[in-house]
Amino acid sequence: MGRGGQSKDRDNGPERKCIATGEVRPISELIRFVVGPEGQVVPDLAGKLPGRGIWVSSTPDALTKAATKGLFARAAKQPVTLMDDLANVIEVQLGKRVIDLISLARKSGDAVAGYEKVKSLLQMEDAHVLIQASDGSERGKSKLSTPYGGKFIGWLTADELGRAFGKQTTIHAALRAGGLSQRVVEEASRLQGLRVSDGEKTRRKGNGPE
Repeated sequence: MGRGGQSKDRDNGPERKCIATGEVRPISELIRFVVGPEGQVVPDLAGKLPGRGIWVSSTPDALTKAATKGLFARAAKQPVTLMDDLANVIEVQLGKRVIDLISLARKSGDAVAGYEKVKSLLQMEDAHVLIQASDGSERGKSKLSTPYGGKFIGWLTADELGRAFGKQTTIHAALRAGGLSQRVVEEASRLQGLRVSDGEKTRRKGNGPE
């Protein structure tokens, strides 16, 4: 087994069309927006706000294009107002969502942190998601492998992972199957689009099976 990137296999889940790229993509790769009563464009990361959804791919280029080319107003068919630095705001919000979900998984006993605990969970074939800090030692991270048929998340920092586990920093973590693991994977997929370049995704994909 190798430490691969996220799976690109798409299930039969719902898809939407990105207003910036024109591509139809799974909603796990898109950000939903709605227009508020005063014409403000509001990110709906939880997908629960009322109103017609406007969908944009979760990449800096797509979000910047949608914000600067008047695409939100065109999709909404009305004048709209936008927050400044939209892509960075979305990245911060998504990062917090992923951290909070991992923290909830920890409290329910479905997430562990620390090299030995993660190694043990992998050896027992009880892990579904391997999470490693983007700024951790590559040599140390290479000693652990993505679980067969599982997922890898490698674009949170050691500080961010530490907050999820109530520690100063964390390099290695893992999630058991079930529980919140699928929600963590979905939210992390959106965050990946904002933090990881296409070239880096390709290099990770070549590191081993996904």
